[in-house]
Amino acid sequence: MASKDDNPATTQRTLLSAGPHRAAPRSACVVVIHGEGLGRRADVDEGAVVVGRSQEADLHIPHKSVSREHCRIWREGDEYRIRDLQSTNPTRVNDHAIEETGLVDGDHITLGESILKFISHSSVEARYHEEIYQLATQDSLTDLHNRRHFIEMADKEIARAMRHQRMLTMCIIDVDLFKPVNDRYGHISGDNVLRQIAAVLRRHVRSDDFAARIGGEEFAVLLPECDIDAAYGFAERLRVAIAAVEFKPGNEPQTITVSIGITAMTPERDTCSRMMAAADAALYRAKSQGRNRVCIED
Repeated sequence: MASKDDNPATTQRTLLSAGPHRAAPRSACVVVIHGEGLGRRADVDEGAVVVGRSQEADLHIPHKSVSREHCRIWREGDEYRIRDLQSTNPTRVNDHAIEETGLVDGDHITLGESILKFISHSSVEARYHEEIYQLATQDSLTDLHNRRHFIEMADKEIARAMRHQRMLTMCIIDVDLFKPVNDRYGHISGDNVLRQIAAVLRRHVRSDDFAARIGGEEFAVLLPECDIDAAYGFAERLRVAIAAVEFKPGNEPQTITVSIGITAMTPERDTCSRMMAAADAALYRAKSQGRNRVCIED
């Protein structure tokens, strides 16, 4: 009888191992967070990524403000770099025009009227999904909340205020004569004006307030536990602060103002849409009375 060791089916063979598997470096990515191509993504790994209006670009952004080949992004060792490709509207990183520079996690890249965000190779998938959530709730141009999220949060705050019998007010803010700014200086300059106004707004709101960009040049603020007099004081301080800013669309210094409408929650204004309609009516009055003023809807 053959022994167990003579059975070919049970013969064991020892193979030399190449050692522990080394994971390949994870790629970084860029995500379009504002403008044409919103949500599109391109991974930056061993090959360079060209971003532009051309159909052949690795990240295609079909907008006239973007050059056919606008910029190139690539990996160089452990560093990521970006180079402008002599675009018509210069590539900007964190609002600074560049020819070539390094990229770090979270950098904003502006190409014409579109904005991309650079996400480094550290936890890129988790960060990417977080960024998609931000796209759903945040206005990427101003970093304020967007209209949809504002309405969702306003309805929750209204229900809470009614349940606990607390005060709640709303302001709607509209930039005066904004269309001529866009028409004369272009949308890129107009976007810079909106960013500046949003920055002033952020400095004036409390931590419990909820500020959003709800339209092209229209903003809204929800003020929990704030009566109409306190809301009026807030709106006046904001109006004066914005009027004091020196805006430079097209590098031409000028004053830009806002008009503001205010309303308070009442039993008749018990939803976001009803409060917004009342604040809009007050805003319309402020516009019709000469702009650069605050009006209250009684």
